[in-house]
Amino acid sequence: MHRIHIVGRKNTGKTTLVEALAAALARRGVRVGAIKHTGHVHELDTPGKETSRYRRAGAEPTAVVTSEAIGLFAARAKGEDPYERLAPLFAGCHVVLVEGDHEGPGTKVEVWRAATGTEPLIASRRDIVALITDDAVELPVVVWPRADMDALADRVLALSEKNAPGAFFSDRGG
Repeated sequence: MHRIHIVGRKNTGKTTLVEALAAALARRGVRVGAIKHTGHVHELDTPGKETSRYRRAGAEPTAVVTSEAIGLFAARAKGEDPYERLAPLFAGCHVVLVEGDHEGPGTKVEVWRAATGTEPLIASRRDIVALITDDAVELPVVVWPRADMDALADRVLALSEKNAPGAFFSDRGG
């Protein structure tokens, strides 16, 4: 199991790509996890609801359990590696797709669309191993076509397997 970060600028299709990749991998019987990373600070829990009240009272972590899902709320200490903390929950996954966190450690691939009018991050970063796009790119980088989801799933799995020793915690790229 290994983390693959799907990075890119705003409105490039990161969420859509993670969703499509997760579905393609799951259809193959691959156990895939997903994590959404955001740099924004906001309340994840619903203020005034039981779990929020428990947390404010000092309980940590807190959870809500339904017949179909579990929602876990845990504080994050400044400087704490969230992936280390989440690792036990994703231990059974062959690959974990992380949307975002282009500044964090781990293998990164970028999704990009020319329509955004922005240059791909990969043009100025050495830690991104491939660019996922169906648009023409005039950069000397590895390009993976976005439209061929089966081939893209193959590439993500191969990248994951290449970096598997050290698994979830690997800082290595490509």
